[in-house]
Amino acid sequence: MSASASNVSPPDLDRLRRLSAAGPRYTSYPTAASFTEEFGPADYARAIAERNAAAAPVSLYFHIPFCENICLYCACSVVYTANKKRAAPYLELLKREIDLTASRLDSRRSIEQLHLGGGTPTFLAPDELRALMSAVRDRFAIAPDAEISIELDPRVTSDEHVAALAECGFTRASLGVQDFDPAVQAAIHRIQPAEQTTRLIETLRVRGFGSVNIDLIYGLPKQNLASFQNTVRGALQLRPERISLFHFAYLPGVVKHQERINAADLPETDVRLSLFEYATRAFLEAGYVYIGMDHFALPDDELARARERGELHRNFQGYTTRGDCDLYGLGLTSIGDLKIAYAQNAKKMDEYTRRIEAGELATVRGYRLNRDDLIRRAAIMELICQFELRVGAFEAQWDLNFADYFAAELGALRELEADGLVELHPDRIQISSIGRFAVRNICMAFDAHLSGLAAKGQKFSRTI
Repeated sequence: MSASASNVSPPDLDRLRRLSAAGPRYTSYPTAASFTEEFGPADYARAIAERNAAAAPVSLYFHIPFCENICLYCACSVVYTANKKRAAPYLELLKREIDLTASRLDSRRSIEQLHLGGGTPTFLAPDELRALMSAVRDRFAIAPDAEISIELDPRVTSDEHVAALAECGFTRASLGVQDFDPAVQAAIHRIQPAEQTTRLIETLRVRGFGSVNIDLIYGLPKQNLASFQNTVRGALQLRPERISLFHFAYLPGVVKHQERINAADLPETDVRLSLFEYATRAFLEAGYVYIGMDHFALPDDELARARERGELHRNFQGYTTRGDCDLYGLGLTSIGDLKIAYAQNAKKMDEYTRRIEAGELATVRGYRLNRDDLIRRAAIMELICQFELRVGAFEAQWDLNFADYFAAELGALRELEADGLVELHPDRIQISSIGRFAVRNICMAFDAHLSGLAAKGQKFSRTI
């Protein structure tokens, strides 16, 4: 499928320059920046009980926080250590949290999605991965067709790891690559020869993994158009089912180890935008479908099919096909999304340990959504997942007059309509082909929390 055949093509450089602004990624609404410490374990337990009554299916996320080395671009919640002995006590805590969570969940609620992220999940030894999955299967009802996935670092994932994961039912993997260029890898402190990535993908295929995602980042130090073109071509040669193209969020005031990056090595704005424009065009011309913010997939991939059916959803792991699931986050700093509330675990190991050993949920902050939050979240998710919002259906669902409720928002959208990003019709809001690449900008019009967060100095990454 060519760019024209997919009816999507990236904006030109001048328009990209004008569209690049700071804004949320909308893996949730309200975003995690609105979470409050007034929401604690008791609030989370009440939300779980309410969702038990709704009998919603379940998605589980397990955070394995350990990494052996610091990747300078990374803003994830990570514990840096080369001491593999730290895994065992953490796994014991995780198993106790599994028990605490399972005891509160209605046992009839099936697990339809499970994901291991980090950090580096394969910091765990193969037998430790087997033990963790055994504990999960002992306490939860895993659906036969459950989607079971994991994030992998090709530098530390062995054939034995892949064999263990296959035995445990994993069929999807996401690989961190970021850039194949040696100069860029040195600048971000992540030396990863292309051969390592290629070999791991080949091993995953042999072991029955039917879906592989590759993460790439543009805007990294030492990147230029010629080198990134080589990276994009290298990624396309591997033909992964999915590709994620992230913008590097350079926030040294927030992520302390990013201070080690030489700001002079970062590409200028026009270069950075050219990297995005080239990669996007190359993926489309290679037959990938633009799923939405940062994500591309082959036409027969489940994400692409879900987009065609209008069944795409978004949560803290990005785009997903299991939108009816409640997400329960387990492990250090994990976030749960129960539709009516968000809950985040302790970020520091000593506090997480203390709470779990005391037999209580590790929730340290969260947010209970009110009616206005639910309405705005529904609008944002329709736009970010489906690229349109049907006004009549929305009014019927929420018992409101759309034009009255969102009068100010529609005023802001008219400015974006003048720039060709969105079309406002009496019966629908339609995001244009070009507007799909600025969907975060469009969603920001509906964000009632944004101005308050900005006043408090909250920092967000660039939308492009």
